[in-house]
Amino acid sequence: MDELADLASLKVLANPLRQRILRALRRTGEATSTTLAKELGVTTGGTSYNLRVLADHGFVEEIPEKSTGRERWWRFAGRGLRFPRYSEQNEEMRAVFDDLNRQWFQEDLDGMARFERVRDELGEWGDALPYSRGELNVTLEELAQFFDDYLALLNRYAKRPPQPGARNISMRFVAFPDIPAD
Repeated sequence: MDELADLASLKVLANPLRQRILRALRRTGEATSTTLAKELGVTTGGTSYNLRVLADHGFVEEIPEKSTGRERWWRFAGRGLRFPRYSEQNEEMRAVFDDLNRQWFQEDLDGMARFERVRDELGEWGDALPYSRGELNVTLEELAQFFDDYLALLNRYAKRPPQPGARNISMRFVAFPDIPAD
């Protein structure tokens, strides 16, 4: 089961460069601060510092068998977090959490726009946009169980080794109470 995020973890994640580093490591599997710096267009010192911060909070880990001398190799550690309920967050945590959600939502919109721009060039992967909208009438407990079931399904596929012909796919789940318009 994923651990409950604390304020320090949220602050670490809310840094945009750290988000970019995490995305790059998820995509490439492993990298050095130098390769990340080149890919992200930032200084090696910036990536080194932020990799250490991410490692201190369990989000990335060094690959000791590949690291030699000053060259340190890093990989995504797969740390899973659950976020505290909104009602359980203090004002500072809510501010950081809201900022992080805005960043992630903007990244999702940007990612969708990139897909739409190149969709015609992707061949059969251009059809890879399963989409569903729906409504459920559930209690809070049922919604929590639905989310747990979704995460179990997502993790079943996420933890498999890379498959031939497979691509990374962005998955999102969002659910919120339907508030009727005036």
